[in-house]
Amino acid sequence: MTGSRAVGPLVLVVGAGPAGLFTAQALADRGIETVLLNRDIRPGGLAEYGIYHSKHKVKLGLRTQFTKILTAPQVTYYGNVTVGDAGDLTLDQLLGMGFAAVVIAVGAQGTKWLELPGEHLTGVYHAKDLIYYYNGLPPFSEWCFEIGKRVALIGVGNVMADIARWLVRELTVDEVIAVARRGPAEVKFTKQEAAHFAANLDVAALDAEFVRVRERMEAVNQDPEAAKAFIMSTLPIADARVSDTRVALRFLAAPSRILGDDLGRVAGLEVEDTALALSSEGDTRAQRLGTHHVLDVDTVVFCIGDRVSEDFGLPVKWFSFVKHPRPRYPIDGISYEAYNPDADDALSNVFLVGWARKASEGQVGLARKDARACVEAVAAHLATRALAVPSDSVRATLEAALARTGKPVVKTEDVLRLLKVEAREGDSRGDPGFRYKTNAEMLAAIGLDVEV
Repeated sequence: MTGSRAVGPLVLVVGAGPAGLFTAQALADRGIETVLLNRDIRPGGLAEYGIYHSKHKVKLGLRTQFTKILTAPQVTYYGNVTVGDAGDLTLDQLLGMGFAAVVIAVGAQGTKWLELPGEHLTGVYHAKDLIYYYNGLPPFSEWCFEIGKRVALIGVGNVMADIARWLVRELTVDEVIAVARRGPAEVKFTKQEAAHFAANLDVAALDAEFVRVRERMEAVNQDPEAAKAFIMSTLPIADARVSDTRVALRFLAAPSRILGDDLGRVAGLEVEDTALALSSEGDTRAQRLGTHHVLDVDTVVFCIGDRVSEDFGLPVKWFSFVKHPRPRYPIDGISYEAYNPDADDALSNVFLVGWARKASEGQVGLARKDARACVEAVAAHLATRALAVPSDSVRATLEAALARTGKPVVKTEDVLRLLKVEAREGDSRGDPGFRYKTNAEMLAAIGLDVEV
């Protein structure tokens, strides 16, 4: 679809993950024309490429919702378009086209690292890249990841749980060790997420671990028995065991460096013991104790969250784009307005939503809520200004810029065609989750097979 051509304001949404799509929906519900620009060919973002790849029903349900949004007459979709300093289009170019407002919904495309010695070694990866790999997101789907037999996972959240599930149930490695600088009372995975690897949990080692950290937990009034009971409660609901992988949890251990061998590969992970201390706000902080241990691993995966891209074209602070500290249109006390701290001023017409507003916060349900609130701010902004550039003129300027990139631009009708082709191919293969894993294959499937 190409969208209708109303005389009212035209809003640009950059990013077609859950936050971007729900923003387009909320704008459409208000009768506001919207253009969606997406880096990927396929819309959906983390709902398509971040949810564990075998959750076919969940993905299909979300895909159905998103397809309905794309086919709304007020929404125009352009996929396979990168935005950023080195993208097909720069943010400054887009801001100069005359959109009534621009909503940034690109998520947190960067990755966090701890800047440890040895992070350059072969066998050191970030969880996001692995998740994109096994979910088939180009170009990650074409990368080579050398996963060994003894894997350390840095972090104890839901992302760690997904990676552990993959290592235990699909790669069937020998050992997985989840490492946390804090204690077992502060794990961030749910029982349902842990159930996918719980059958492989080394219970004897877990008992010993609680003996080791008990005193340090009790020093900050944490209950070791309650924390242990939570982890043990995953065993009755655990998936059936399919491998001999040993899963261990190592608490109060902060990674300090990654050791390598003569070939430049991971040969171990050094960790430093930590203790917990209460801050003035009442939460806990991990304090390093100066004693070190080496874990015998050959792969290290960082499962420590995400950050926005430094190269997108917006100011960045604390892993997120900078938000206006004195918003003109606050919603429930939250600022959705981009801000230039050097000029101490708002970035005119630019709004932030989803993980672009606050990296790694919440899942699909929160993205919908955040999108609706952001659109409230956008609508308040639009009510204060006259239409500077006619919508048709803005569209024509954008389409001319897209044509100059020389790349095939994917529209809504192309996405619908792709979904039908993949569904037929999946049926013929007996694979309900079938999707093409390269841009070239997707473009060929929809008749846009020119050089990418």
